[in-house]
Amino acid sequence: MGGSMCGHVLANGYPVLVYTRTKAKADALLQRGATWVDSPRAISEQSDIVFTIVGFPADVRQVYFDADGLLRTARAGQIFVDMTTTEPTLARQIYETARAKGAAGVDAPVSGGDVGARHATLSIMIGGDKPAVDALMPLFETMGKRIVHQGGPGAGQHTKMCNQIMIAGTMVGMCEALLYGHKAGLALETMVETIRGGAAGCWSLDNYAPRILKRDFAPGFLVEHFIKDMGIALAEADRMGIALPGLALVHQLYTIVRAQGHGRRGTHALMLALEEMSKTGPVGAQR
Repeated sequence: MGGSMCGHVLANGYPVLVYTRTKAKADALLQRGATWVDSPRAISEQSDIVFTIVGFPADVRQVYFDADGLLRTARAGQIFVDMTTTEPTLARQIYETARAKGAAGVDAPVSGGDVGARHATLSIMIGGDKPAVDALMPLFETMGKRIVHQGGPGAGQHTKMCNQIMIAGTMVGMCEALLYGHKAGLALETMVETIRGGAAGCWSLDNYAPRILKRDFAPGFLVEHFIKDMGIALAEADRMGIALPGLALVHQLYTIVRAQGHGRRGTHALMLALEEMSKTGPVGAQR
């Protein structure tokens, strides 16, 4: 996703410095005019605005707070934007550390997966101070379509948790509907086309059901990253003293998917676990 998002910034004429832990992943961007640097610290030293999107909270902490991290050389007027889905408390820590040096920290997680990243149609959920967010808007507009300032630091991450809670419910519903239709002997393409026009219509049904029926479980969004996100939401819910039993159930189902060896597949690989539990054979295959 980060490669596509950075590519849109490049395509709109902005000069870009890039660093990734695996340099080969930046090759396409370098061929299009991005400039390689050797560390996060070097990015910070040479940039006015820094965007990050990595995998897990531990990766975010490393990129921002290690000896070679971004915030070591933060200076007044810089803006640091973390677009990773991570912990709201970590977003606030980045914000506070940046502010102490006269810089700004903004959390801006996204939704829309690989499709949204490629087509610059992501939803971007933003937390931070309004002046910094306003300054970033032209850049956000190169990457997404629904761009909303949710509030202060951490508000973007809290909004993304709401997004992931909702997706968890729709994903299990979509997979179970396909499983049921398969067992009932329905023509699944016809069934999906029918129900997507009513109250059951949702992004997961439109984008993931066709992939499942083609037995294409390549990742748009990784199972292991979704487990991470749900774990963050459950931990925040516990901290706030609220119960999210539906999310807890889906989290358990996805740990089964990972235990079956599908952690690096797309989130719609939930279907593989449901097939195994129900002993139905592949949904979408000829019966």
